Amino acid sequence: MRQIEAERIGEAVAELCRTANQELPQDVYQALEAAKAQEESPLAVDILDQLTRNADLAREEGLPICQDTGVAVVFVELGQEVRIKGDLYRAVDQGVCQGYEEAYLRKSVCDPFTRANTGDNTPAVVHLSLAPGDKVRLTVAPKGGGSENMSRLHMLKPADGWAGCRERIIQAAVEAGPNPCPPIIVGVGIGGNFERSAILAKEALMRPLGTPNPNPDLAAKEAEILAALQDSGLGPQALGGRTFALGVHLKVQPCHIASLPLAINIQCHAARHKEAVL
Repeated sequence: MRQIEAERIGEAVAELCRTANQELPQDVYQALEAAKAQEESPLAVDILDQLTRNADLAREEGLPICQDTGVAVVFVELGQEVRIKGDLYRAVDQGVCQGYEEAYLRKSVCDPFTRANTGDNTPAVVHLSLAPGDKVRLTVAPKGGGSENMSRLHMLKPADGWAGCRERIIQAAVEAGPNPCPPIIVGVGIGGNFERSAILAKEALMRPLGTPNPNPDLAAKEAEILAALQDSGLGPQALGGRTFALGVHLKVQPCHIASLPLAINIQCHAARHKEAVL
């Protein structure tokens, strides 16, 4: 049994909070560059160019990609042959506190009613899962309020089927308009139950852009929705063009015979996430 000090988890989380907010993932950057080459609208090309230049400056100057540095969402994939010495959740929160303080990142977490800021961007939202082996995989994905507010969850009837899912996914994205700072990435979770569908949608956003869904049927459904979003003509920042979305990612699992849970988690163009393996 391998042992890892909880303090080491905290240190890794702190560094991931900094880099996730300052360095746009390469898959997202490449998707923006590819979109520029395919765009027909001069205004859309100019907007996409500003987004990549902003990402370049953030990386070079060590500054946040966006002023909304988000709620710290932390995925912890814990190897079953690893023992954490100490309090894992406390270590994650300490890492978030340290990372946001040292990198001068905005603290956005507050009480839901008084709106009093917690002062250190904690508590983090932690998703813990077990995996074979003796490693710990940490993924920090800061999630801004503008895109998260546009997300939706529906408990559909089984008879609604794929047609009902498709309609609501497109509706949610189009009605969001400029609010989630398009071009967006749409994470979709279908199945499980109420809470599981939402986690599936969030996990779907972690799949690298440009990588096909391993399920051919789901890959075709993703392409179908993406084409509809591009055909909306909303474009970058909803100011017109062909690039309203960079990708649509579906994650599906079986559900109860009487229900059809559908969660839609919308991500902005600054699709921030960084990973470390300990």
